[in-house]
Amino acid sequence: MVEVADHNDPNILPNVLLGEVEALGTRLARVREAVGRVIFGQPEVVEQVLITILSGGHVLLVGVPGLGKTKLVETLGTVLGLDESRVQFTPDLMPADILGSEVLEEGEGGRRAFRFIKGPVFCQLLMADEINRASPRTQSALLQAMQERKVAIAGQAHPLPAPFHVLATQNPIEQEGTYPLPEAQLDRFLLEVEVTYPDEAAERAMLLATTGAAEARALNAMSAAELVAAQGLIRRIPVSAQVLDAILKLVRGARPETAELPMIRQHLAWGPGPRAAQALMLAARARAVLDGRLAPSIEDVIALAEPVLRHRMALNFSARADGVKLQEVIGALKNSLG
Repeated sequence: MVEVADHNDPNILPNVLLGEVEALGTRLARVREAVGRVIFGQPEVVEQVLITILSGGHVLLVGVPGLGKTKLVETLGTVLGLDESRVQFTPDLMPADILGSEVLEEGEGGRRAFRFIKGPVFCQLLMADEINRASPRTQSALLQAMQERKVAIAGQAHPLPAPFHVLATQNPIEQEGTYPLPEAQLDRFLLEVEVTYPDEAAERAMLLATTGAAEARALNAMSAAELVAAQGLIRRIPVSAQVLDAILKLVRGARPETAELPMIRQHLAWGPGPRAAQALMLAARARAVLDGRLAPSIEDVIALAEPVLRHRMALNFSARADGVKLQEVIGALKNSLG
């Protein structure tokens, strides 16, 4: 049940909740500082990944190799106190390679029994590198783990650790030998984050910091238990009626069947489902707290529209033929919010 306030006045928050939100904001400032010691020139990427984790979701990182995506996951594991694991996805990767499998062992007296050996998915922060190189069979196995937070092997369910987050990467250029992610799995990612090249100043600082005798190391700034508590707190933050209306207008306006903008009806093959609205609601709350504010605003919704919507929408053939970009369509939707 979503708690909806009449307005964005932080005075509506109970004193206890106010104190918890302020304390979390202070802790998150330390987290961002710790990450910034190691990751250079990617403030938006770091912010959006932290928003995803605070919202309890998974993130898809899209960018060419060498931009620090793997380093970001390693750094977040250390800073947030999470047990992390990494899987390099390849076409021959099988579901058992990531989920685990049962092996037959012989014990004392010759008695045989099956024992379950956990795969790398049994961690708190999973780096799924080049996820679109795995076969659909392996992708579907990861899909269940992402959605249900458990793994079913031989008819028995094995719960995954809490918290559990998948940070997957995808190369937008090299598509030979890949299996495009199905819409059902794309929808499981809270945000799709574009990782771009750093600017010159950030790249200069990176060169000086990473090629010397001593390289900066990430420091722990939060525990897994504190992160779980923070995720629960994010869900308790009130959302104003104006922000709720903006989320519904944005998501429903992105569906060709209910869109008011002619551009949407003309150029979109399909639009986002209710999970997009849920993602916007949680992410807007997390962004506000990360920014030191006590309640989300319409500006948060506008800022998060692209990473929430772009992997949940598809252009039709005529739009692609006319050279229409998905970014233009989302831009029109954001402008409709005023």
